[in-house]
This record gives sequence, C-alpha cells and structure tokens, in this order.
Amino acid sequence: TSLTIEGNAKQKADYITEHFNLNCFADDTGLEINALNGEPGVYSARYAGDQRSDSDNMDLVLNKLASINDRSARFKTVIALTIDNQQYLFEGIVNGIIRTKKTGTNGFGYDPIFEPENCGKTFAEMEMDEKNSYSHRARAIKKMITFMHDRIQPES
Repeated sequence: TSLTIEGNAKQKADYITEHFNLNCFADDTGLEINALNGEPGVYSARYAGDQRSDSDNMDLVLNKLASINDRSARFKTVIALTIDNQQYLFEGIVNGIIRTKKTGTNGFGYDPIFEPENCGKTFAEMEMDEKNSYSHRARAIKKMITFMHDRIQPES
C-alpha cells in the first residue's frame, strides 16, 4: 500500500519483524517507463485493474506508448533486509526499452515487451540463466549476498 517500491519492500519486511519478531527480507519490483512519468511503477502488478492480468497490463502499456518515440524504461527491485532491528535496502535496476509488440513466451509480467539495453531480445525470449544475468532481482540479491557475506566475515 506504499506509494513507492522502496516503501512496499520495507512495509513487507516490517510486518514480519513486528508480528513475528524475526529477521527477514522482502522485496518489491516495478516497471518504470520514462514517457509515462514512471508508470506503472508501484502499480505494475495491477496497472490495468484488480484482475492482475499480465496481458491486460502489457496491452495498456503498449496502447499508451503507441504514438510515443521514447520507449526507455527500467525494471527496479528493492529488497529490504531486517537484521537485529536494523534495516538495509538493496536496489537492482536494469535499463532497457519497451518493444512495440509482445515477443517470446518465457517469463511473466512485462517480460514479453521489455528488452534490456544492449541485448536485442526481450526477457521472454531468454532462458532463465540468461535472464538472470540481466535481472534486476538478481542484481539486488547479489548486493544483499555481498552485504551478508561481508557482515559475517571475521575481522582479520
């Protein structure tokens, strides 16, 4: 229910910590399109309505961009990690463009219309290993893992 991707990630982690007194992490992800002033952003999953249809969401984006030349966009993931009542945020971003039509059958969400920069194909045209080499979620997770690794390393 937050107005930002960061806020949603924090809200999810805070809920678990407050209600169960557990260390945890939670994330939120959104597609941000420059020509649409950052839409769908925090509303990515329900952009075309509460039915949460990936196809409807993509169709709405394609319709809104139909006569727009600037198709630049980015996927953004934020992970909120809560450990010992301290919270840390990790962000993963992949820049790209919105294609003019759906291409590919793998993945979910906006994958058939999002092409990472310098790639030449959509997330939906990639196998999972290749997608993870570009993925915003993978980038955020790698930052969190590095942080955790550094945190548990004994001092020399």
